Amino acid sequence: MVKAMTGYVPIRSQLIGGERPVESLVEVILRDLDGPGGRSDRKLIRDILGFNLENERVVVLGGGTGLSTVVGGNSLLPEWSRRPFVGLKEEFPSLKVAVVTTDDGGSTGLLLRQLPMIGIGDLRKSCLSLIRGRNLARRYRLEDDRVRPLVGLIQAVFNHRFPPQAVLPPAIRRDPLRAVKADWSVCPPELQKQFRHLASFLTGGPSSRRIEPAGHCLGNLILTAAIFTAAGGDFDRSPGLKAVREGVDRVCGMIGAEAGVLHAVTATPGQLRFRYANGVEVYGQRKASLAARGSPVERVTAEFISSPKVSRSLLRAIGEATVIIFAPGSLYSSMIPLLQIPAILAAVRDNRSALKVLAASFWRQEGETDLSFHPGSRGFSVSETIEAFARNLPGGVEGVFDVVLGANLEHIPAHILRNYALEGKLPIYLDRDRVSSRGIRPVEAVLFPLLQLDLLPVIQHDPENFALAVRTLCYWRRQLTASRPARFRPSSGKSAPATGGFLPCRRFGEIKKILGGKKFQEPILKDVLLELAWENRDIPPEHFNYMKGATVIPARDWKRSREWDIIMGFFDPTDFYLKAHRRLLKNPARLRQDLLISLGESLLGRYLARSEWSRKGGGGCPGARFYRIRLLPPSRRRCAFTSAQLERYLALARLVPEAGDRSAWRMTVNDDEGFITPGLLFGLLYAWYLNNSYGRIIEYEMSLLTWPTSSLLPYQVRERERKQQLVKFFRTEVFAHRE
Repeated sequence: MVKAMTGYVPIRSQLIGGERPVESLVEVILRDLDGPGGRSDRKLIRDILGFNLENERVVVLGGGTGLSTVVGGNSLLPEWSRRPFVGLKEEFPSLKVAVVTTDDGGSTGLLLRQLPMIGIGDLRKSCLSLIRGRNLARRYRLEDDRVRPLVGLIQAVFNHRFPPQAVLPPAIRRDPLRAVKADWSVCPPELQKQFRHLASFLTGGPSSRRIEPAGHCLGNLILTAAIFTAAGGDFDRSPGLKAVREGVDRVCGMIGAEAGVLHAVTATPGQLRFRYANGVEVYGQRKASLAARGSPVERVTAEFISSPKVSRSLLRAIGEATVIIFAPGSLYSSMIPLLQIPAILAAVRDNRSALKVLAASFWRQEGETDLSFHPGSRGFSVSETIEAFARNLPGGVEGVFDVVLGANLEHIPAHILRNYALEGKLPIYLDRDRVSSRGIRPVEAVLFPLLQLDLLPVIQHDPENFALAVRTLCYWRRQLTASRPARFRPSSGKSAPATGGFLPCRRFGEIKKILGGKKFQEPILKDVLLELAWENRDIPPEHFNYMKGATVIPARDWKRSREWDIIMGFFDPTDFYLKAHRRLLKNPARLRQDLLISLGESLLGRYLARSEWSRKGGGGCPGARFYRIRLLPPSRRRCAFTSAQLERYLALARLVPEAGDRSAWRMTVNDDEGFITPGLLFGLLYAWYLNNSYGRIIEYEMSLLTWPTSSLLPYQVRERERKQQLVKFFRTEVFAHRE
């Protein structure tokens, strides 16, 4: 059946340079596919636009806004409901969508604090984008003119966000739909009843677990309620594949999306561990996007609490697909993690007949693709995207991609690119030769809406243009090969997943319990430590065992010298309290930083018998002073580290043991040389390692890590090696990340 081309009316009406119709989008693609001698006549274009897609079986893999946008438009935009029936869902009758589940930001992060579940924020976005008008009309017996208003209401419900940290009235907790300002007269009573039940299930309804709506996206609450309802209301265990499948299908069916189309790539909870080129390794997708590391991401690991389970129906869909599309999205937090699930990667590779298309992102992403591994590079490129896959996937990119579909940026006016550059948004260019050298065909297309460039807050993929590009690729592939899809054979995967992770809600609950037994002079001190523990899930609960509480010191009682540092918080080994200057209560950012530094110091705890300055014993070095410490006997220490670990740290902090006495250590300091005590240095490194926005005070000291060895003087090379070992000490000994 040849579909009506209503989806392409806007495209055909657009102009390139005010002269040629955007049917030449197809011509651009054909030149890449067939070479200079390729046909691009009008008949060929008509053939492509009328090409029968009935036999195409398409699977789209990804996450974030990029996935939902190409599937059915960006449902986060207010104007989406005016043109919701676009994209791949309208072009391909057989479509499956698989969404990554390691998101941990925003409302999803709030849910992960309290419930043993997967990240569902990206599932919510795709639920909306998959709405089909005919499904709504059929299910609720609607006339055509009532469908779009209902889509607008559903969008308002799913995207409604409650104010953060707000105390909501009991009536809203009992019925969160009251907060949605919309025309409810367009909502069928059946749908309104289901919305009301699921929306209130976790906030004031029959659930045994209460969730405060503040800070949440209402769509996330609805989807979570559907999944846990399907799991029998058991909040002590992670919902399994069956419950996730039933919950997602229930919500999709309610709002007019096809049941069985949308899949979570796995029902097993997991989170992301990022390793940077400077050796730092930390958990958290959201933190990766916020922490300006100054060092490129080297690898990412999707770490699951157990071997990740994938539904057989999804694996079958991948195995029988004729087209597999990797949607545009975050490289390290969406695309690579889903392919680190062995069953998913094996199913993609085992399907040897599918056309496998990597849709490249338009813009570099802060915290992920903003820094290049190649010295002297003008920025992150598409070939580096492929290199990142090769570094992070067992077996590299063999059998994963056939085509890279990139944006043809020559049609973006220079003044728009300049304005984006001023805002820090820089494009990812398609470096064709390097992509081709890996056996992957680079293809460019105008994938953005040309007529709206001056109006858009950000240039994104246009779902119609993207669908047209994929249609063209399907036509091209069918003309070159008559091979049939290989029979699907289940595979256990060719690599082991990263397991042994932890449920964030369990670890967070354990830390809450530990801090509940401590004493805090001001409640805000406890609250800040809890927030720091959530944002930095690398902190194991036992790190809070070396403090008894936290207190505030008035200015008149502050005795610490400002000669060597300006930190307004410290760990006091005499009473095991974290102590903060009272002025920090008026500076939340400094309070968080200095408490994190103090927490780090507490791990060294009470380990010193005494410390002193001396000018004796320098071997005749004029103008030198000596900082000397004597360690307590191991039996009298209260410290997180063994004697061997403590001595290793002191050596890395540039102290040396006195001859014949391993309990006495010293450092030579010139009179005009800066100096940081071992305890404060440990705290600064602890904060810097976790999030260098808190430890930026020491960023200058660690900047050598970002320089290649070939650019350094010999003494700088030695200093760089010492700092690399310091980072390794924190990675392996302090935070116990596996190598």
